[in-house]
Amino acid sequence: MTNRYAPSRRPGRQNGQQPGQTLTDPVRHPSGAAAAVLNKRAFLLILMTLLVPGSAQTVAGNRRIGRIALRITLTVWAVTLAVVLLLVTSRSTLITLLTNPVASLLLVIVLATLAVGWAGLFINTLRLIRPVMLAPRIRAAVVVSLVFAMILSSGSLGYAAYLLNVGRTAIGSIFSNGPAMEPSEGRFNFLMMGGDAGADRTGRRPDSLSVISVDAKTGQTAIISVPRNLQNAQFSEGSPMRQIYPDGYDCGDECLINAINTEVTNEHKDLYPGVADPGAQATLEAVSGSLGIKVQAYVLVDMDGFAKLVDAMGGIRIKAGGWVPISGETIDEANGIHGMPLGWIPAGDTTLDGYHALWYGRSREFVDDYARIARQQCVQQAMLKQLDPGTLLSKFEDIVNAGTKVVDSNISAGQLGSFVDLAMKAKGQETSRLTIGPPDFDASFSTVPDFDQIHEKVDKLLAPQASGSAEDGILQPGTAPGPLSAAGTARFAQPGTQPAPPTSDFTPVTTTPDGEPITEEMLNQFKRQGDEQSIRELVATNGQCAPL
Repeated sequence: MTNRYAPSRRPGRQNGQQPGQTLTDPVRHPSGAAAAVLNKRAFLLILMTLLVPGSAQTVAGNRRIGRIALRITLTVWAVTLAVVLLLVTSRSTLITLLTNPVASLLLVIVLATLAVGWAGLFINTLRLIRPVMLAPRIRAAVVVSLVFAMILSSGSLGYAAYLLNVGRTAIGSIFSNGPAMEPSEGRFNFLMMGGDAGADRTGRRPDSLSVISVDAKTGQTAIISVPRNLQNAQFSEGSPMRQIYPDGYDCGDECLINAINTEVTNEHKDLYPGVADPGAQATLEAVSGSLGIKVQAYVLVDMDGFAKLVDAMGGIRIKAGGWVPISGETIDEANGIHGMPLGWIPAGDTTLDGYHALWYGRSREFVDDYARIARQQCVQQAMLKQLDPGTLLSKFEDIVNAGTKVVDSNISAGQLGSFVDLAMKAKGQETSRLTIGPPDFDASFSTVPDFDQIHEKVDKLLAPQASGSAEDGILQPGTAPGPLSAAGTARFAQPGTQPAPPTSDFTPVTTTPDGEPITEEMLNQFKRQGDEQSIRELVATNGQCAPL
């Protein structure tokens, strides 16, 4: 007998089905569907999980999980749109957030969580597909497609979290937690020091000193090179070293500006309580006082690790004006005489790996310090020019890992956003250059420097809306140093007069005056014969260089 009070069953409503749904719906109920339908359903669910995470669960699986995943997906899309808008309207703010240690840690956690959750949705999608219902060949194609989609999506998020954490760790190890700096007369001035810190040496001895001055609004950049043998360097007002050297760092031929770092590290650390690197700070103060500008921060590059950074970038491309030796063992240190060269860097267009870039910027055999300074400026410009977003992204981990071994700085990590933004602005502009020596000053100028002249030249270089001129003795943007004499020193007038105008282009010297091609064997033969003068004449233009 039929119970008339029993609840009736309406067609098409079973086990939580929604109105209008039937068991014949192949998306949610694939049992009994045709093979072609099952194949399309499998690939459709994979595509839905890839493009709109949670949609596959909503239409074919657990709706509660699907709704949660869809809410997260929509939230991520909204945040991504906000990030894009911030990138367009305030790039420095976005970079500051990404480099903030707390914000970047939270972002790493969020990205890692999203990666795991997305991978979980793909695994759940595989269960919804029911591979056992598919033909063997289609089953394999579906599994491969799902794995590929999971790597493309979830794997990319996980890798992004990993790279962000690598960058976060590097920022913490390289940069300081000090207060933000303000521009001085509208510019940020950074001292770049390159030197060695060998096992037998306390403190680095900078072999390369240059100030990179950047306009705080436009990003226009100037490089001022200071020779390592500058004497009587003036310490800036307020420097603790003025207590010891009130009239400048003047104690004879040993008091060169590159000796300050080691002397302060070994003998005067007590003058800089609480300073992480007293030697670097004292050198910064000496450069500030000598140039007559406020240098706010330093970046110290260990030259032994510099090669790793260039290799991580994939090398640098330059146009070399003359052959440069990779010097052998020192035989006569007083006169700078070396044994047979270990190799040569040829003139012309070339790509330098880390080892050769290091030697290109350090070698001064057969020429003088000023040819080397010109090459160092060129290497700096080449690195800045070629460290484009594509190179940075494709080699990010290698570059960051190399940077932690190479670079030390007192720049505040909290200000990296504004400085990266300035670097991006500077990338499309030419760089002005000034050298405290040839071709902008006489070769003997560094021995008895006139600091009033230095200040005048620096002021002209950094003056607003002025990039310097040949009449001021300042290199125009994009120009190369002037011709070099046989001794390797730039030809220009006697002290008190202006140097010859620099050329805007140069032709690499690849042949002898008689037209015979210069080769490594030819140069080595002159060396074996003791004919170093002929080598000097052939490599005299190796201070000429331009980044490609």
